[in-house]
Amino acid sequence: MARPISKVAADWWDYTTLDPEILADAARLTADDLAGLSRPGFEVKLYDTLEEFYCAEALEYVQTWQQATADNPVGICGPIGPTEQLPLVAEIVNALEIDLRHAHFWGMDEWIEDGKPVTSDHPLSFARADMKLCFDRIRPELEMPKENIHFPVDLKAYSESYDQVRCLLMQGGQGEVKHWAFNDPPKREGAFLDEPPPPEEYLKLGTRVTDLHPLTIIQNARTSGGGYVSQVPTQAATVGPLETWKSDCVSIWHPGHHDNVFGIRLTALMISKNIADTAVPMSLLARHPNVRFSYYRGGIGSVEVDIH
Repeated sequence: MARPISKVAADWWDYTTLDPEILADAARLTADDLAGLSRPGFEVKLYDTLEEFYCAEALEYVQTWQQATADNPVGICGPIGPTEQLPLVAEIVNALEIDLRHAHFWGMDEWIEDGKPVTSDHPLSFARADMKLCFDRIRPELEMPKENIHFPVDLKAYSESYDQVRCLLMQGGQGEVKHWAFNDPPKREGAFLDEPPPPEEYLKLGTRVTDLHPLTIIQNARTSGGGYVSQVPTQAATVGPLETWKSDCVSIWHPGHHDNVFGIRLTALMISKNIADTAVPMSLLARHPNVRFSYYRGGIGSVEVDIH
């Protein structure tokens, strides 16, 4: 049976092309059902307040950096979305006087315009946000050396840095197209006109410049630009699955407003049940040995028709 055409972008693969039974199963999940999806290699955690949620997310940075030594430099790869944890990271580092000289940080992605990563003066620059919200707030005597902060500008050097320094944790959010970083679904073209690429092909992808699914463009306009869609680039540089699988743990945070209440159910179900499909890139994490999903309970909601 032929797979459906996407309901949102006919030239792309995405979650609307899945078997309808999988979609219906995801829609029925309650918050307690989500917690029950944990299995070896996949942990689901729920937080009752936003304060606990973002504090725990910030502590992942701090606890990673506390393990860094001259003989064992380690780091974390982090997102722009969520960002609420970033000022908390700086506050904790300053309060506990954590010396970051041997710690590392990777920014997961950056916008591309005219074939080049945007500079830090671009209003949507992810590097600019990381520096403004976190690193520029850390006291000078504790700050991380500039050479230890890696952004996907020189893509080859960025990718190679994952072999030079151990990434203990890759932290991220989930977009409406079910991506981490900008690992969007592939286009529906060429050899993959009738079926999306097999997971084995997608998992070979490293840091690269990629075209963005229309849902990703619209989401970023909504969450970062007040809905100003024409301001959002249509390409981005992104960390790939290749580097993701070099991270000891992948930690995904769901506050409930980056992806919707249906989407944050779907990917957990697919990972729990080992359903890996490249139309839903986040589902490929079913093949990573150590994945954690953290939810704000108040953002889980329910998938119900609600017309006032």
